[in-house]
Amino acid sequence: MARPIKETPILYGEDARRFLERMKNPPKETKEERERRLAHYRAVMSVFKD
Repeated sequence: MARPIKETPILYGEDARRFLERMKNPPKETKEERERRLAHYRAVMSVFKD
């Protein structure tokens, strides 16, 4: 049986400001980082296809 989902905590003060700033400016991914991430994803997903 599944466990109930807890309520999401509300952020206040400096935590809220940092969270909003991070949401407005997400970290950028270089082309090399993207290719590496996708290669890892494809390798893992190939296990499930067979």
